[in-house]
Amino acid sequence: MTWLIPYASLSAVPWKNGGGSTTEIAISPPGSGFADFDWRISLATIAESGPFSVFPGIDRTLALVEGPGVVLDIDGARRITLSEEDPTIEFAGESVIRAAPNGGPSTDFNVMTRRAWCQHRFGQRRLDRASVFAPRGDMAILFLADGESISASSDDERIGMVRFDAVVFDTDKTWTLETATPATVFIVDIFLL
Repeated sequence: MTWLIPYASLSAVPWKNGGGSTTEIAISPPGSGFADFDWRISLATIAESGPFSVFPGIDRTLALVEGPGVVLDIDGARRITLSEEDPTIEFAGESVIRAAPNGGPSTDFNVMTRRAWCQHRFGQRRLDRASVFAPRGDMAILFLADGESISASSDDERIGMVRFDAVVFDTDKTWTLETATPATVFIVDIFLL
């Protein structure tokens, strides 16, 4: 089953430490919490310095969506700046991370998968015309990170998306992605173990 997740239908939840907020896009199983999800995709706005929550057993990918980026201190051993020049990072949920805005608030796309149940592969594609999209995982999520709108169509279905919308795809179809203006999509393929 393929379904659209309109960003306009989602709500941001402030962090307990007041340093930002998170908008949950999709979670599996539906209705699960932090202790029992198999996978989770969200947007996070980081406005102030502070620690990330620790998620043992979780693999994470963070990708910059907008803003100047964020500086991440990981396990007190290395420092990485998530920015336009280096917009994606993968790390273990067990890592102790302190984040600091790199000159202003930033919005980041966050993928989390429980490594005992599944794994994910993150990709990014720039669209400026029609493009074929063939999901590779057991399920795939497409997120419109930048651009006004795109459409995804198969032989029997057509879905319109605006910025920050997401679609969860069945993986038994090939889709055509079309845009009238340049757009950037994030693709998350989830593989069940």
